[in-house]
Amino acid sequence: MGFSSRLCHSPISLKIDLLGQSIGPWRDVRTGFSLRSNGSELCGQRVARVGVDLHCEWSFIGGSRVIFKPKLARCVLYQKSSGVYASWLSSSQLASSVFSLGTVAVLPFYTLMVLAPKAELTKKSVESNIPYIVLGLLYAYLLYLSWTPETISMIFASKYLLPELPSIAKMFSSEMTLASAWIHLLVVDLFAARQVYNDGQENQIETRHSVSFCLLFCPIGILTHVITKAVSKSSRTS
Repeated sequence: MGFSSRLCHSPISLKIDLLGQSIGPWRDVRTGFSLRSNGSELCGQRVARVGVDLHCEWSFIGGSRVIFKPKLARCVLYQKSSGVYASWLSSSQLASSVFSLGTVAVLPFYTLMVLAPKAELTKKSVESNIPYIVLGLLYAYLLYLSWTPETISMIFASKYLLPELPSIAKMFSSEMTLASAWIHLLVVDLFAARQVYNDGQENQIETRHSVSFCLLFCPIGILTHVITKAVSKSSRTS
């Protein structure tokens, strides 16, 4: 449904029913109604499901005027010539979904390494590079979404081109940046847990406690593995 620019030059007649009340010389009468259209053209693209509120304000002093207020309950853009369809999803919902998905994705590998370290299924699962590829691509996508022109300046904020804590804290104030950092930690922690597990299998060392620490406290998991390996070697030599 289109609106012509000649609307502002056309006479507008208003029928006002005030339930028997009289209109004073300084009283404004406002009426409003909504118009909806199935589609319209905007800069060569088609906008679907756009609502428009048309408000008419009238007074004895100022006359009448018409105000158009677009109401975009849901805006869907797509190319006219192609079938490309783009929908909008809030960054908060996307960050929350990726955070949960990444956490759930790595749990089966830790479960197998802790509960069944000598099983063939565990060895084949740990040798697979699929989780690192999937999480790596997901991390790259989140990094792309969270990247801003100020990101580099916040990372290298000092005059010596070194990170500073206030700038890093400001950068991680975004939920999308936090979600990408969480995926980064999950990938690194899982890789470290795999290294600890493989080293334990090769040298016949207990690694279940170290792998468990690697899930949330990766440096502590690596430290406990180093200590366990040193104690095991000393006991064998003695």
